[in-house]
Amino acid sequence: MTAPRDPFFPADRSIRASSAPLEIRHLGEYGYQEAWQLQAEIAAQRARGEIGDQVLVLEHPSVYTAGKRTQPEDLPTNGLPVIDVDRGGRITWHGPGQLVVYPILKLAEPVDVVDYVRRLEEALIQVVRQTGVTAAGRIDGRSGVWVPAHDGWADSKVAALGIRITRGVTMHGIALNCSNTLDYYGHIVPCGISDAGVTTLSRELGREVSVAEMTDPFLSDLDDALAGRLQVADHTFGSAPDPTKGLGRKLAQHN
Repeated sequence: MTAPRDPFFPADRSIRASSAPLEIRHLGEYGYQEAWQLQAEIAAQRARGEIGDQVLVLEHPSVYTAGKRTQPEDLPTNGLPVIDVDRGGRITWHGPGQLVVYPILKLAEPVDVVDYVRRLEEALIQVVRQTGVTAAGRIDGRSGVWVPAHDGWADSKVAALGIRITRGVTMHGIALNCSNTLDYYGHIVPCGISDAGVTTLSRELGREVSVAEMTDPFLSDLDDALAGRLQVADHTFGSAPDPTKGLGRKLAQHN
């Protein structure tokens, strides 16, 4: 994603309302529905000022989740259930081997959603490049972090984003493909994108890249990006149609 305008804050200023350290909560493997409920409870507490900013770090059991722009043709062909979610975007998959991070933060006023998303992307780009996938970057018109086409592979998404902001507090967040299987993506139209692929760090680097290996480096880069110490730069290497533009929620019935 490239910003259609300059951010509301200087690039070196924190986007968070609080200057207190982030509270990191490592939850291990955690069910999607349970994590969603926990996020909602924490976000409500944060909005009331009862707690500080928190970051949930976890892996989900295998699950499909459908954001607000999901279309009937996106849905899985393998009969697995889908959870409808209040984040943006379309359908995706979560499962073991994927680092999932949910920052639950009070954003500084005036809230700048685009800058927040770009800072999440910047942290991901930084950690992916430092791990060895040095060409990773953005595709204009599409969120997330991408690896350019190479060796017969199409442009492929290595990290996905989906967020919700209510009362100035963020929910949902990022999923970084470390060592997860790609099989489940073959039964959906991931993020509504049919003209590109999905990849993992392990696939790109030809070695096992675990969630544990990526967790602390990403959390460090996330903290830096939110604080403005890691500044958003132009890492765009291509452009493509926005798969959510002009779409409302048109989900087919599913269980």
